[in-house]
Amino acid sequence: MSTSSVAVPTPARSRTTSRLALGQKLLTANALLIFAFFYTPILVLIIFSFNAGRSGQVWEGFSLRWYSELANDPAIFSAFTNTIIVAFVSTILSTAIGTMISLAMERHHFPFKLPLDAVLYMPIIIPEIVIALATLLFFIIVFNMVKNLFGITWGLGLPTIIIAHVAFTISFVATIVRARLVDMDPNMEQAARDLYADEWQTFRRVTFPLLMPAIISGALMGFTLSLDDFLITFFVSGPGSTTLPILVYSKVKFGVTPDLNALATLLLVFSIGLVLLAQFLQRRD
Repeated sequence: MSTSSVAVPTPARSRTTSRLALGQKLLTANALLIFAFFYTPILVLIIFSFNAGRSGQVWEGFSLRWYSELANDPAIFSAFTNTIIVAFVSTILSTAIGTMISLAMERHHFPFKLPLDAVLYMPIIIPEIVIALATLLFFIIVFNMVKNLFGITWGLGLPTIIIAHVAFTISFVATIVRARLVDMDPNMEQAARDLYADEWQTFRRVTFPLLMPAIISGALMGFTLSLDDFLITFFVSGPGSTTLPILVYSKVKFGVTPDLNALATLLLVFSIGLVLLAQFLQRRD
């Protein structure tokens, strides 16, 4: 005849279990409060962008009038055009340069590789206000040198915004592409060389197709950062180069209106869509 013993929880173990359960509940409540603190104002902004009246505090009914007025505002259309030009051009340049830097850092050894690697990640670590101020000082020095040497007067505008955005977003593109390069099997490239493929054929037929999802993800990330950037753009922009974030900032000085809520909602939805698409491509990769 066999007997089975039943483990009876001791009081100390019960207290420990209850403390763990209480700690998990407190952490969950803390996370919910933080999310509510950050996202409740955004939700209110989106809701009042559909308000029929001009008040930003009193709901007067559902309407799409503010979204239709955005399409007829020449200032918003000009800012939107500038934003798209800057975002597309800077994304193309930063994606191309960031991909080449990633290939050089992962596939080759050269002098000063370690310092260059540290410099590559500096825009991600350094506060954006420092980057904005340093970029502005750089342009002032270059403009003064060009004026003294050649007598040509340059000023801030769309070209300076594009250069600043490229310098800022290269690091993010390179980080995403390098992460893909680390996971790639080098034997696939070696197999292509064993089949008498030269460097260009190996890159075009093997390396580039494998890197494509990461390159697209990096491009989308760079496009989102360029689209939403305000601080760097504010420092290096000039007359006639107003972008949507700067326009939103200038309108906020006169109060928050439903048309401003509608513009911010469109920017928010577009940015979230790009980020989700980039995350989807990375997971699919």
